[in-house]
Amino acid sequence: MGDIGQQRLRLWGGIECTVNRVADRHYDQLRYSGHHERVDDIDLVAELGLRELRYPLLWERAEASDSLDFGWSDERLARLHARRLEPIVGLLHHGSGPLHTSLVSSCFADKLASYAGQLARRYPWLDRYTPVNEPLTTARFSGLYGHWHPHGRDDRTFVRTLLSQVRAVMLSMSKIRAVNRHAELVQTEDMGFTRATEGLRYQADFENERRWLSFDLLAGMVTRSHPLYGYLIRSGASERQLAEFEARPCPADVIGINYYVTSERFLDDRLELYPPALLGGNGRHRYADVEAVRVCADGLLGPVPILEAAYRRYGKPIVITEAHLGCGPSQQASWLSYVWRAALHARSLGVDVRAVTAWALFGAYGWDRLVTEGPCSYEPGALSVASGSPQHTPLSDFIRKLAAGELDRTEPGWWLDDERFAYEPYVSPSRAA
Repeated sequence: MGDIGQQRLRLWGGIECTVNRVADRHYDQLRYSGHHERVDDIDLVAELGLRELRYPLLWERAEASDSLDFGWSDERLARLHARRLEPIVGLLHHGSGPLHTSLVSSCFADKLASYAGQLARRYPWLDRYTPVNEPLTTARFSGLYGHWHPHGRDDRTFVRTLLSQVRAVMLSMSKIRAVNRHAELVQTEDMGFTRATEGLRYQADFENERRWLSFDLLAGMVTRSHPLYGYLIRSGASERQLAEFEARPCPADVIGINYYVTSERFLDDRLELYPPALLGGNGRHRYADVEAVRVCADGLLGPVPILEAAYRRYGKPIVITEAHLGCGPSQQASWLSYVWRAALHARSLGVDVRAVTAWALFGAYGWDRLVTEGPCSYEPGALSVASGSPQHTPLSDFIRKLAAGELDRTEPGWWLDDERFAYEPYVSPSRAA
């Protein structure tokens, strides 16, 4: 991707494309937004001035019947090529594969890799891939919190789903590189930081170590000396499984950091401040797990220390692969500006940040319910499809100027003022991300 000193910060685009499974039903964002039917959407993206686009060629959608259908992909990739948009191809986005497999099936990784190999043979010119988006986040939602299939609520299911996805990434990249040895792995993960009241520091420390696991496993860093090796073994991983990751490392070529206002968390044992629905625990203590921005007196740490920590740990180029706020267009522009300025600041400190991604260009459905109830709500992006066809919002003007290198002034973000508090503020000691 070139040397940091020889290129300016770039603006990528992205389309919310989750196809997650709840029980035996798939929830497909591309059908909700209508992008499935509209190839002309790609023209609208190109007209924003973007040149790179995270684009979904998802396994569940290609294998909706007994055989693979590449017709949709053929048409979309041809239009991307015609509009000089370079795709960063996603194969699984919070999904668990077609109904004949799942994150806990022994065949899952091999089947995704088979799809990846067939895709690479059909399109050998594709250079950048994200075989599995946010494997750790998907493992939490599917194996630890019970929201998505297989609806696990324990460490063993969490670890099993995580290892299954990471192994799928490794095998998929092996199949892809057998066709195109120069193909790059752009591995994404939701990345924040967890703070806590004094009695819960141990849990925050654990979660801050756990957030790196997908990257660590891919890099072959989970050896016996890894801080979470014992946890993984106690939670059902075998020494043989972990040894495979160590022996066959597949490190990310690009570290993709997805950063949201909800990515930073706070664990609070002041139970009386919260409604019962927000209370949970770890079997040792009960606590609320809430957005840090709503309770921490010192506010968000922000992307800069997180980017610095990722660069220190892996020494690889970084792209902020999702930046989006479910809010009105003016505040969405403020959030994108906030993340963009943070990326510039990190670059000035020597962190090799290459791009920021304006995510959810056509909006998103149902994320206020964690995509467990279908299209129950809609939040627009640079374009709104609320009327049934894409209409530009004021955010699209901001993105167009940013893509051209012009950073417009924006109104102050709500996450920076005192109106952000939803609970009694807590003064937490400053912590390095």
